[in-house]
Amino acid sequence: MQGVNVKSEIGNLKKVILHRPGDELLNLTPNTLEELLFDDIPFLEVAQAEHDAFADILRGEGVEVVYLEDLMTQVIDGNPELRDQFLDQWIFEAGIRTDIYKNIIKDYINAEYAGTKDMVMKTMAGINLQELPGSDTHLLVDMVSDRCKLVCAPMPNLYFTRDPFAMIGNGVSINRMYAHTRNRETIYGDYIFRYHPDFAGPPTYYDRNDTFHIEGGDILNINEHVLAIGISQRTEPDAIDAIAHNVFNDETSSIDTILAFNIPNNRAMMHLDTVFTQIDYDKFTIHPGIMGPLTVFEITPDGNGGTRIRERDEDLESILTEYVGQPVQLIPCGGGDRIAAEREQWNDGSNTLCVRPGTVVVYERNNVTNDVLYKNGINCLEMPSAELSRGRGGPRCMSMPAWREAL
Repeated sequence: MQGVNVKSEIGNLKKVILHRPGDELLNLTPNTLEELLFDDIPFLEVAQAEHDAFADILRGEGVEVVYLEDLMTQVIDGNPELRDQFLDQWIFEAGIRTDIYKNIIKDYINAEYAGTKDMVMKTMAGINLQELPGSDTHLLVDMVSDRCKLVCAPMPNLYFTRDPFAMIGNGVSINRMYAHTRNRETIYGDYIFRYHPDFAGPPTYYDRNDTFHIEGGDILNINEHVLAIGISQRTEPDAIDAIAHNVFNDETSSIDTILAFNIPNNRAMMHLDTVFTQIDYDKFTIHPGIMGPLTVFEITPDGNGGTRIRERDEDLESILTEYVGQPVQLIPCGGGDRIAAEREQWNDGSNTLCVRPGTVVVYERNNVTNDVLYKNGINCLEMPSAELSRGRGGPRCMSMPAWREAL
């Protein structure tokens, strides 16, 4: 399985990229929650146990689980000259601009985290001022700063591996993310898809240095011909235009249609996959709150290297039926009960990870939605989620499929 191959949301899942939550969660404080896009502080030990249960469920279904931190470690171990380059880039993207601090931080990491994986994990965890050697820098900022101040912010959202990059067929989008604090997460994908022997060299349909925001939670592979992308709080339409141009002009791509879903712009519906995921050949979970305000645009090649766009006036069920190739069933989160739907949507009741047609990983806490799925013939693999759910993302958010078998 060299390279990537994801041409659906439901084909048998063979390989997936995860990130086990680490010490980055220990650098969350009440004062930094908003900046770091969290609503609460997860209990790390329990979050790790829940994540391990998630990985075990996937392995039990025959999925190869690889970890982002291990892939990055393998890249640098295989190319030792990249260590300095990576550290310099990471320090710069952490906002460090003074030479004295660049040197202090780099020397500190190389001295205290000489092992490659230790170094990678530390770049994810972040650094606060009190960790650094206590030598007098003679800088005013150090004299007035709290010793607990974050010098290099952590990346607590990194266990949501869906967002920094996304597989599109046999290619990849390395995303420019909505929030500055998350945009640094894409540095790992950039190295992995350039240098890792198992992943290097796929067509790149979007680059982390491109202008407009897009995140992987808004990108869904419907089939080998159709890609769905959400216009959302975190994905701009300009980025979709760019991906459409690149995908349609790549002779190796079989995608000939992109459906752009304009969803409400709010925290509960931050990505398309928080309101809409495919769970079987003919079944989708949806949040009923998107049905009224949803607008769908169809983007196709115009035959001259550009695109043609038209707004679709039909209901969502009719549009999906056309592109899936058979009548579809939309299963509402919470079973259509408004209170249950809003409560369970907050805990990602519609954010499922399909491991094969009709079998999905779900949060056990969303019992109303899960019961509805069971009654509609879906096999739900329930995972614990008391702490992981505090990050506002479900099983799909926490996974980046790298290889699915053809349908």
